[in-house]
Amino acid sequence: MTENLLKFITVEKQMPDKRDAAVRRSDFREIFGAYETQAAAEQAGRCSQCGVPFCQIHCPLHNNIPDWLMLTAEGRLEEAYEMASATNNMPEICGRICPQDRLCEGNCVIEQAGHGTVTIGAVEKYITDTAWDKGWVKPPRPPRELDQSVGIIGGGPAGLATAEELRRKGYQVHVYDRYDRMGGLLIYGIPNFKLEKPVVERRTKLLEEGGGVIYHRNFEVGAEATLEDLRERHEAVLIATGAYAERDMAAPGIGLSNIVTAMTYLTASDRHVLGDHVPEFDNGTLNAAGKHVVVVGGGDTAMDCVRTAVRQGAKSVKCLYRRNRANMPGSRREVSHAEEEGVEFVWLSAPEAFLGNGAVSAVRAVRTRLGLPDATGRQTPEPIQGSSFTLDADLVMKALGFDPEDIPGMFGCPELEVTPRGTIKVDPKTRMTNIDGVFAAGDIIRGASLVVWAIRDGRDAAQSMDAYLKAKAEAPLAMAS
Repeated sequence: MTENLLKFITVEKQMPDKRDAAVRRSDFREIFGAYETQAAAEQAGRCSQCGVPFCQIHCPLHNNIPDWLMLTAEGRLEEAYEMASATNNMPEICGRICPQDRLCEGNCVIEQAGHGTVTIGAVEKYITDTAWDKGWVKPPRPPRELDQSVGIIGGGPAGLATAEELRRKGYQVHVYDRYDRMGGLLIYGIPNFKLEKPVVERRTKLLEEGGGVIYHRNFEVGAEATLEDLRERHEAVLIATGAYAERDMAAPGIGLSNIVTAMTYLTASDRHVLGDHVPEFDNGTLNAAGKHVVVVGGGDTAMDCVRTAVRQGAKSVKCLYRRNRANMPGSRREVSHAEEEGVEFVWLSAPEAFLGNGAVSAVRAVRTRLGLPDATGRQTPEPIQGSSFTLDADLVMKALGFDPEDIPGMFGCPELEVTPRGTIKVDPKTRMTNIDGVFAAGDIIRGASLVVWAIRDGRDAAQSMDAYLKAKAEAPLAMAS
């Protein structure tokens, strides 16, 4: 069926229909529709089937992208799903939220040749959504049950990926999370217009209802139990808590009310959309409706904030970023979507002070220019003297990035080693910490990163934990012989 392939010269790149910005500003639904079957097959057929697939090389999970594109082009969708899910525990989520423009699609050979990238993310979403609709997605069914149990601290993507992989091998898995829903950042950090919550909930529900994976919701490790307590309950423990300590800044007026952290704001919005009672949203504290909003930062979290504020009915939304568009850490696609929806970007500008009487009413900012590169190779912003200006602001959000929380202190385990950055120190080959049988994965070991990297870390940790648990089970037998 080679006639279905190598169509990138005759078939133009075509994304699924995108909802008009004027319409999508008023709700939290995802902005892209779904491919029809023929369109998905045609777009998958644009793949050049490279001998060296750079899309696959630049995917943290090394997904078999050319293979499932070929299967989709040939109409073999169930096989395409099996191929996509063989390396990815959450393909329907990655298809929606991965920054494909920086990973697989950004390294597509036909994109570099000027033909427009293959729409890898949209096809991945189509394959897996079809699999859910057809009932092809099944909970893990191990070949045999094992007596050994594993405790996983954190129900985000790293923890859930580890849980699924270990469950497939037959372990009894317990997931402990401090929130009332599983999913971590997928539920309480990423807005619905990028990832509708039923997409996450069907995945977490599948694991729980399949048996062998037990969720412990509203479970605060350190309060309900220490790390040592969990070690006594389980043969191995994984720490997959993410990195949730939001970075702050020092500036005059930073203590004024209505200056909030990004995650505080996004969690309140996500809870409201989920139907929860959120007093801080209802009383207007964490609701942008009718307000002049200023978001400080230039990453994906900042994009989530500005686009959420637009949907809540803000009077104006401005993103204040100290570098230029080319040096922005967030997804270029997200910037384009935000601009379409009416967000104003104030490039090469940084907050100098926050003004107001009790509550913030304005941000005084200063223009910047890019100077010499810093240790990371990025040019350092430098303030331009005499360039100050003022922006109206009734609500300011700080989206300055994330650091790890003090896990040794929180978990009552001061002997747990961390790096100078505060991330948990692990053996890079095994993901084991300095404490026997305690592993770590995701943002808590690499710093704030992408969901796809968390899944990769979780899969790698599961493999190491399996090897550890097998050795542990075999040790008494070896001694007896």
